[in-house]
Amino acid sequence: MKKYFIPKLIVLLLITCIGLQGCDKNFEAINTNPNSSANPTPAFVFTKAVLDGAGDVQVLLQGTMQYTTSYNDVAGFGAKYVLSQSSQSWVVFNTAYPKEINEISQVITSVKGNPDQVNLLSAARIWRAYCFSRITDLYGDIPYSQAGKGYTDAIYMPAYDEQKNIYADMLKELDEATAAFNAAKPTFGAADLIYNGDVNKWKKFAYSLMLRCAMRMTKVDIAGAETWARKAIAGGVITADADMAKVNGYVSAGQDINKNPLALNMLNADYIGANGTSNPEGGKYQDVFINYLKTNNDPRLAAVSVVWLNKVADTTAAIQKGMSSSLSAKPADAVFVTYSEPNPNTILQLNSPYLLLTNAETNFLLAEAALRGWYTASSASTLYENGISASMRQWALFGSQGVISTNQIQTYLSYHRLNTTGSFNAQMEQIYTQFWVGVFPNSQEVFASYRRTGYPALVPNNYVGNATGGKIFRRMLYPTTEQNLNTANYNAAIARQGPDDFLTRMWWDRP
Repeated sequence: MKKYFIPKLIVLLLITCIGLQGCDKNFEAINTNPNSSANPTPAFVFTKAVLDGAGDVQVLLQGTMQYTTSYNDVAGFGAKYVLSQSSQSWVVFNTAYPKEINEISQVITSVKGNPDQVNLLSAARIWRAYCFSRITDLYGDIPYSQAGKGYTDAIYMPAYDEQKNIYADMLKELDEATAAFNAAKPTFGAADLIYNGDVNKWKKFAYSLMLRCAMRMTKVDIAGAETWARKAIAGGVITADADMAKVNGYVSAGQDINKNPLALNMLNADYIGANGTSNPEGGKYQDVFINYLKTNNDPRLAAVSVVWLNKVADTTAAIQKGMSSSLSAKPADAVFVTYSEPNPNTILQLNSPYLLLTNAETNFLLAEAALRGWYTASSASTLYENGISASMRQWALFGSQGVISTNQIQTYLSYHRLNTTGSFNAQMEQIYTQFWVGVFPNSQEVFASYRRTGYPALVPNNYVGNATGGKIFRRMLYPTTEQNLNTANYNAAIARQGPDDFLTRMWWDRP
C-alpha cells in the first residue's frame, strides 16, 4: 500500500500544481477592477473631492442653531441633544476620511513636483485646508498629518494632531498655496466646480478662509489671530458677490451626488411631500428663527419660508410660524400643517449652488476686525451693513422667489444700524446675530462662530433625556470605530484634549 500510495500522492500534487498555475495565468486580469485606474486623472478626482467635501453636510446643526426642529427624537437630535442618538455626531468623521480627505490627498500626490501643475496643486491644498477645517472644528484634535496615508504609506492607524498645530499648518498651507499660483500655467478648468480654474478667485477664497481661521483664534492666540487676519486682508478677501466660493453645476435629476446636498437631504428627510403634513421625520422651522425674522420685518422670511395652505406654498409673513423644539409628539395635522417649512422654490432647489464661503460672511468678519482695530479701510458699521446687504442679495441665486429688492434692503438697514456707541460686546452681539441670519443655511459655520463669540444668545433646549444637561454642545463625539481600531491614538487625544464628551471644549473654544 505504501509503495502504491506515495507515487499516487505525488501525481495528485503535480496535477494540482499544474491546475493552480493554469488558474494563476490570468489571475491578475480577472481580479483587476476594469472601472478603476492605477493612475487616476487628477482632474476627475478633484471634482469628486469637491463634491464629497461639499456634500459632507452636518444637517443636525440646523436644529442646534435653532433654525429647524422636529417632534421626533431621532430626527430632532440636533435641537434636543437626545442621548440615545449621540451616534449621529459621528457622521462627518466617518465619511470625510474615506472620501474627500483620501481623494484630495491623492490629487496632491499626483501633481506635486510638477512645475506645470502648480495651479492644480495650489487649488488642491486650499481645498484640503477647507475640508480639514470643517472636521477639526467639529471634533477638535483629529488625524491630520498622517491622514490619507493608508494607500501611500500604509499608515492605517493615524495619530491625532493637536488642533493648535492643525490650525498652524492650515494657515501655512493657505499662505503658500496662494503665493504659488501662476496665471500662465494650466488649471483644472471645467473640472473645478467652484471657480472654473480662475486663479484670482481661488486666491480670494484662500485668503477668506485664512481670515475665517484667524478669527477663530481670538480667545487663545490674539496676537496670532491679528497677524493672520491682517495678512488675509492684505492678500485680498471676498468682498464682491461674484467672488463668493460656491459649488456650481448641480442638477435636479440624475445621480444624487450631482444634486445640491443640503436640498437633497432636506427633501429626502421631510419636505418632498410638499403638503405640510406628510413630513416623515417631523421637521419644521423652529420658532426661535421664524420669530426673529417676523419681529424684525426681515425680507428674507419670504425667501426661505412657506406655510402650506391647501397644498399651496404661501410666503405671506403674517402666517409664518415656527414649531417649538420641546414637542415630543406630532401635533394634530390641522395644527402641524400651520408650521413653517423651507421654501421649495429657493432653499430646496436641487440645482441651486451650494455656498461655501460668501461675501456676507467675509464682511461680517471684517466688521469684527475693524471693531478690533485690525482693519481701517472701512468702518465696522459699513462692513456690518455690507454683510447684511450681501446676505439678502445672495438669495437671488436660488430662484426668482429669492430676489430681495434694493428698496427692501435699504429699509431693513435703516432700522438695524450698528450701535457704534455701544460696548464692544454689544456690537459683537449685533454683528453675530446678523451673521446667524445672514450665513443661513450654513449652520456649521454659525455653530463655530456661536461657540467662539456666544452670539446669537440662544437659549438651550433642556429636553428630557438630553446628553448635555440642557446645554448646547461644544463638539461632536469620535466614532466608536476609533476607540476600537485606533485605540492608542484615540486615548492619547482624549488624554490631551479632555473627555470624548459633548461639552469638552476644543483648543480655540474657550469661555
